[in-house]
Amino acid sequence: MQEKPKGFVPVMLTPFTEVGLVDLRALTSLTEFYINAGATGLFANCQSSEMFELTESESLKVIAHVLKVANGKVPVVAACSIAGNVAMQADFVKRAHALGVQAVIIITGLLGGEEDSDEYLNSRIYQLFELTEDIPLGFYECPEPYKRLLKAHQLGRFVSTGRVIYHKDTCLDIEQVQAKIAATAKYSLFGLYDAYMGHAVASLRSGAAGLSCIQGNYFPELIVWLCQHFDQHHFTSEVNLVQQFLIENMEVMHAAYPIVSKYFLQKRGLSISLFSRREIEPFNNKAKLSIDKLYTDYTRLANYLELPKAIQSHKNIS
Repeated sequence: MQEKPKGFVPVMLTPFTEVGLVDLRALTSLTEFYINAGATGLFANCQSSEMFELTESESLKVIAHVLKVANGKVPVVAACSIAGNVAMQADFVKRAHALGVQAVIIITGLLGGEEDSDEYLNSRIYQLFELTEDIPLGFYECPEPYKRLLKAHQLGRFVSTGRVIYHKDTCLDIEQVQAKIAATAKYSLFGLYDAYMGHAVASLRSGAAGLSCIQGNYFPELIVWLCQHFDQHHFTSEVNLVQQFLIENMEVMHAAYPIVSKYFLQKRGLSISLFSRREIEPFNNKAKLSIDKLYTDYTRLANYLELPKAIQSHKNIS
């Protein structure tokens, strides 16, 4: 059987107005931007979306709007960002699924505490399975409230039930990623999407279904290009160049995130404010200059690779 094409699923930002309200007009432009860049799916209501800073009704409004704009062009998944007992989480899963998402993504750190055993976490996950009938689910090893990693054998067991079709991996360890891929390889409906761009090429070559990273909130076209060319021998030098570019700029793209990515997107021509509800380090002049350099370096790389532009009009933000 021919392997499915690798895909990029962006962890979507949530645009806000200057006074901190969800900006649906900007969310429309942002959703179209990802799709025009070649994303094969969208991950709404995730950490990059500031999901823990949204109310439940805001989360559902954002998910519904993304689905409306996507209009079936690409599938949409969304996280269950509700803390509390399993019944409360199951209720959110049902409400999100009723909107039309392909799968609802469970946050592993919300189903068990740091001190809880794997057996306890497993029991909670199976309880959630029972309470959500046949709704397709996924897992997200979100760094908040703490990062709870699934072991390869755990993930394999859950996927074998037929209920789990998606996994966003954040372990940052290529050997663990490879073990998870091996444990789930025979389940064709399931896909592992790696968040860590430090080993993006190795992950894709090991069988990851694709990438789901914050770097896509700067230049989704580049992540799409990597998913399409990672294993083409006549692009080996270019693939190595892109991988090194991602490694070298890792720290720059994480500092004062997500404000820095919104600033970068402003420079690219997207109408989006810098407002964020998250308590993060200040977006100072040093961070601004770093992003200015990143923009220059990316533009040079994009021109070299002849990448299509997902945003046609550009602004010069000084």
